Amino acid sequence: MKKGRRLWLILGIIIVLVFGTCVGITALVPLALSGKIESGEAVAIVRVEGVILSGSPPVSPFSSTGGAYSDQIVEYLKRAQEDASVKAIVLRINSPGGSVVASDEIYQQILKMDKPIVVSMGELAASGGYYISAPADIIMANPATLTGSIGVITQVPNLEELMQKIGVEVVVIKSGIHKDEGSPFREMTEEEKAIWQAIIDEAYDQFVSIVARGRDLPEEKVREIADGRVYTGQQALELGLVDELGNLPEAIERAAELGGIKGRPRLVEYHRPLTLFESFFGSWAGSLQSCDLTRLFDLEGRPSLQYLYLEP
Repeated sequence: MKKGRRLWLILGIIIVLVFGTCVGITALVPLALSGKIESGEAVAIVRVEGVILSGSPPVSPFSSTGGAYSDQIVEYLKRAQEDASVKAIVLRINSPGGSVVASDEIYQQILKMDKPIVVSMGELAASGGYYISAPADIIMANPATLTGSIGVITQVPNLEELMQKIGVEVVVIKSGIHKDEGSPFREMTEEEKAIWQAIIDEAYDQFVSIVARGRDLPEEKVREIADGRVYTGQQALELGLVDELGNLPEAIERAAELGGIKGRPRLVEYHRPLTLFESFFGSWAGSLQSCDLTRLFDLEGRPSLQYLYLEP
């Protein structure tokens, strides 16, 4: 074998081994304790930051790892549940909400927890961010937090006129009249709008029921305030959507109190270690993500239900 070919073969083997190792680390060690390993009764902090998305963070070096992924958050909650030293949990939320399914996956796991949970709201805990807050033992918000936005939305872009202007025609061959409903290449029919409105109404009823049950409020009262608007933390307190005003330190104190911890609690926080590829390509991923027109315009033609507050 020639020297040049041998060199390329060795290089290829090294790349495969490094990539495999990176993926393996992520798969075998999905969670780790941050900071020093200490002992004593603890409060676990589980963060929900960014748009709530289904599944796990992408492992591709060209994908952004931003967002709150339901599988990861559920795993963190399970870790806190299984850790005997953790006596209570603070769910720190700074999110506009997101996927209906992902929000409900997190919500269902919270229902399974038998340790006290205190929600600490940051700048924003709206829509899906409030959905997952509803079953907590205590909800705390800063007076200026934006929360609420109880409602459901889906958006279907209509690029028909744009396609005509640039001279692009889309030919659709389908098995049924509604197979391409929600296509961005044509306007929705009134019948299709009615179909999706019924779906939205069903998801909305579920949201209202979740809030009414979690906050011990009559559904009629929840519907009165669940018109999609956001409320400040102070307003939410007056409406019964929030229990107390305070920031993360106060939430930790309340969680320790509910967990029966005497003195200052040890804090535990979970994280998924980045692979070498993710660390190396992190800056590239951010720039590529900002140019992702498919995600921006939903060109895949798949309308989805969102418990999402559309920030101005």
